[in-house]
Amino acid sequence: MAESKFTSMNNSYTDLVKQTFNYPQEGFETRDSKLYFNGLDLNALIAKYGTPMKLTYLPKIGMQIKKAKKMFANAIKKHKYDAEYNYCYCTKSSHFSFIVEEALKNDIHLETSFAYDIEIIKKLYEKKKITKENFIICNGYKQRSYTQRIAGLLNSGFKNVIPVLDNKDELQHYKKSVKVPFKLGIRVAAEEEPTFPFYTSRLGFRARDVLEFYVDKIEGNEDRFQLKMLHIFLNKGIKDDIYYWSELNKVINLYCQLKKICPELDSINIGGGFPIKHSLGFEYNYQFMINEIVGNIKKTCKKNNVPVPHIFTEFGSYTVGESMAHIYSVIGQKVQNDREIWYMIDSSFITTLPDTWGIGEKFLMLPINKWDQDYQRVVLGGITCDSHDYYDSEEHVNEVFLPKINNGEPLYVGFFHTGAYQDQISGYGGIKHCLIPSPKHIIVGHDKNGKLTDWVYAKEQTAQSMLKILGYTR
Repeated sequence: MAESKFTSMNNSYTDLVKQTFNYPQEGFETRDSKLYFNGLDLNALIAKYGTPMKLTYLPKIGMQIKKAKKMFANAIKKHKYDAEYNYCYCTKSSHFSFIVEEALKNDIHLETSFAYDIEIIKKLYEKKKITKENFIICNGYKQRSYTQRIAGLLNSGFKNVIPVLDNKDELQHYKKSVKVPFKLGIRVAAEEEPTFPFYTSRLGFRARDVLEFYVDKIEGNEDRFQLKMLHIFLNKGIKDDIYYWSELNKVINLYCQLKKICPELDSINIGGGFPIKHSLGFEYNYQFMINEIVGNIKKTCKKNNVPVPHIFTEFGSYTVGESMAHIYSVIGQKVQNDREIWYMIDSSFITTLPDTWGIGEKFLMLPINKWDQDYQRVVLGGITCDSHDYYDSEEHVNEVFLPKINNGEPLYVGFFHTGAYQDQISGYGGIKHCLIPSPKHIIVGHDKNGKLTDWVYAKEQTAQSMLKILGYTR
């Protein structure tokens, strides 16, 4: 096998990074061979709290929201677009109160996916974090427990709760239980990419059924309910390719058709899908994409002589993903053959970063210290007994390089921008594979005086808590 072009030749890890990427860059810099994340001294936090550690940097959430709002404002001004933009956070990305409440400081709205989300909405209202004016977009295939809770919100005066119909039967639940006039959305099923094992998303209405459903089931009932929103979400995300523009334009054209017979319809929800940085080589022109989306909607509406719709987005990963890091210690080195060097971490990828195992996701991985040391190609191994508990490639190259362990000082490794979905998928606080404990969770945010501070949200999971879950103790 040919030697990698990245093979170390007495160069430091700093040299490797600077030869490969533009560095430093937003959110990442090194001082004295130590990594800083959004200005945070990670080595100091490790010295204070130890590893493994989950770290949440709350200010990043507001930074992301403000960035998106500004770019949509720029596009609306550029195209003289005569409608509004509404930023929604989709709670399924991370349901934690400190995440949702931080996001809500930025004048946004919320999107829900399941019945229990509605209990969160009620708590947020009790704590005066939202009002009954906030848009609450209710997505998902809904069981009775979900539709009943949605009806409860509507009946109690949440006038901007919008249940997005996922199938033809759902409307019947609201007709029976909602006692006030209310708004509706319809989700349009997207055609999936050719690489998918099925052709059409399981979520939403077939596009060809929407007009007929409106005429048969909604039209003429405007005093009770009105169709206000068309919704689409593409699993692939918002990307500058033929597939994305084709699917988006189908919905825009459908909006124009419906608008001519449904004057109440006034919004398009394009869902989520903004990518986040999973490599120092990440390149994505957010402003270009937003300009094109706004421009395409206006162009099609003008061609059809209908008013442009309000635009809603439901950014989840984009909102919260870049606010978190997972930090591990390398606790041992194993040389198993003449080609593979294993660095063993003090936790598990399967249990803490399940997307690396389940869908082959690559996160932005960097050492926290030893940037002045020589480096080598390695495979990172978790401490479960599962052969799939490893990490061996980065997004930009099918290899992992890290500093050598040669001076007695521990090597710390960080996986960054891990804030979306990982806790939800791994089952926060529950039983993990091989009884590997959930790491401690440290939050960095502003106190009441606006000063940046850090605190422990959750301690590392204990054996006693696991034994209780498993029924060995009471």
